[in-house]
Amino acid sequence: MEGLTGLLGARPDVLAAAVVLDLLLGDPVYRFHPVRLIGASLIMIESGLRRIGANGYGGGIALFVILASIWIFIAAFLQLGFTALGPWPAWLFHVFIVYSLLALGDLLRAVWRVERALENQDLASARFAISRLVGRDTDRMDEGACRRAAIESLSENLPDGFISAIFWYVLLGLPGIVVFKVVSTMDSMVGYRTPRYLRFGRCGARLDDAMNFIPARLTWLLIALSALVVPSGSPAKALAFGYRHARLLPSPNSGWPEAATAGAIQRRLLGPIWKDGQLVTDIWLGDPNDPPVSTHADMKRATAVNVMAGLVAAALAVAALVGVA
Repeated sequence: MEGLTGLLGARPDVLAAAVVLDLLLGDPVYRFHPVRLIGASLIMIESGLRRIGANGYGGGIALFVILASIWIFIAAFLQLGFTALGPWPAWLFHVFIVYSLLALGDLLRAVWRVERALENQDLASARFAISRLVGRDTDRMDEGACRRAAIESLSENLPDGFISAIFWYVLLGLPGIVVFKVVSTMDSMVGYRTPRYLRFGRCGARLDDAMNFIPARLTWLLIALSALVVPSGSPAKALAFGYRHARLLPSPNSGWPEAATAGAIQRRLLGPIWKDGQLVTDIWLGDPNDPPVSTHADMKRATAVNVMAGLVAAALAVAALVGVA
């Protein structure tokens, strides 16, 4: 057991290499990507559970237990298999799995597709690009609204796609990051408040909230810290409005990094949001005396503060693992 724990435990060199690969290359696109496989297995298990009538709260719990157990076993089995081939194959496999489960690089590329379109004065392409990131109506969005939505998506997903994954890897090694991705996939696929998933998806949705709870609040602090080195950044506003306005959003976690970003760059986020032709919210995050996000410079500063927060999180995680080793 001690040997298995050592093989699956978090390693600073693995994490550092995975972060560099994620930022340089983005998410690897291939048929057998772990998240794709988790999603495919989720569909099969859900179908089986529904066939036997397990379509309520208990079915959702069973889905998590089965899915997590399968993928922890697969990750452990493959790591052991590559270890038998030698230390380098084992290390490379470990790096590749962790790299595949980080998503900051792809998120940045998606955000900058929006900005490139706006810089080319192509609002239609910017609206299409932003539709890949958010679930709101885009036909009413002007340039400022597109930029706000892109920044909101970046900030909201910084914990879920990067910092939370690192957090659980540091705490629980390869099983920790695998379980986190299982939960994240469950939330994205079944965590809906619809008649079909209201009860069945509750386990995944609540586990996702729980696993992102601490990382989201750490991200708030890291964004405030990063504002120290961003031009015209305000650590004080990041802390203040991150705390005050986090609860304005229905999610228990997404408001912390979004409101912190608004404070850090001294620009307001959100504003009118339409979905299915209906105005669903008209609130603003950030200092009421600050202007709303509208310019290329705003996008650059928001991206900088979020990337810096992610890099600081990764550096602290690697340092913590070095200290433990």
